[in-house]
Amino acid sequence: MSLLRRRNPAEDITPEADDRDVPAVAPSADIAPTPDPWQPIAVDEAGPVFEARPPTGPDCFDFPDTECDGWSTSTATLRYASVRGARHRYHSEPRQDSVRAALHAPSESLVFAVADGVSSATIAHRGAHKVCEVAVGRMLHCLSADARWADFDGLARYCVGSLRKLASWRLREESPAPPEIAKLYATTLVAGLVWPHSNGLVAELFRIGDSSAWILDRASGRYLDLFDSGADEPLDVVSTAVTPLPHLPERVETVTRQLTPAQVLLVGTDGFGLPLGDGDGLIGTLFARHLDSPPTPSWLAHVLDFSRATFDDDRTLLAVWPRDP
Repeated sequence: MSLLRRRNPAEDITPEADDRDVPAVAPSADIAPTPDPWQPIAVDEAGPVFEARPPTGPDCFDFPDTECDGWSTSTATLRYASVRGARHRYHSEPRQDSVRAALHAPSESLVFAVADGVSSATIAHRGAHKVCEVAVGRMLHCLSADARWADFDGLARYCVGSLRKLASWRLREESPAPPEIAKLYATTLVAGLVWPHSNGLVAELFRIGDSSAWILDRASGRYLDLFDSGADEPLDVVSTAVTPLPHLPERVETVTRQLTPAQVLLVGTDGFGLPLGDGDGLIGTLFARHLDSPPTPSWLAHVLDFSRATFDDDRTLLAVWPRDP
């Protein structure tokens, strides 16, 4: 039996080969580095620069650092992206945000879900992923039975049921209590649908927790927080306490809004919402510029991965533009 070892290319050079005319290679110091346009966009004071560490643990292998998607129908264009924050990249932890979207073709409705796993939960990334998957699947099923469906209270209860089943399997308990579920899978959720109307797109959505949704007016560059009870414009809003799943309020907080051609619907986690603030600062200007028209999904992920000191949470953003058929 022979032992194999990796070949050293230097061993293939003979003395005769060394005497051949070989073109000189310029010293590395004389070679200008290739600029990288994909380096994070620095906003004001940038955060620290370091190489991301891989997430560790048995539940982390299928949670990528970054994901994005995008497509268009005859009436709308959708883009979304989710990126791991600097804190999780540094501490080898998985991205705890999740996002999913799909088209219900018969009604031409876009359905979506955005979730932010609560950091105090031990497997928050699984909880966020689960509720997005379940919420989108359930909405597609309900719309197939009734194209005018909008039972968000029922959808929220259904999502809680999915977390209960997940916790039951992990804990090997038949009926785990909400506090037990929360210790594992607590997560925020913003979910809903956008459907075509004769006067333009209509967005219907609800939230549980502190993730939110905004309207970006492309003409003025201003943002309107749809879940801000102090908003100037009239909205169909039911306000309640901010508590993440699996806890349920008596009624979930809902919004219905018709979009004009100049507006963009934005749905995001607080990793986007906190640096955005009221939209009058540098982050608001950055996104107003890059969301004036739909970017490629990968470019949206790049912009979302901006670098700014103290803002190191996961960031997720879903955007919908009205489209002229």
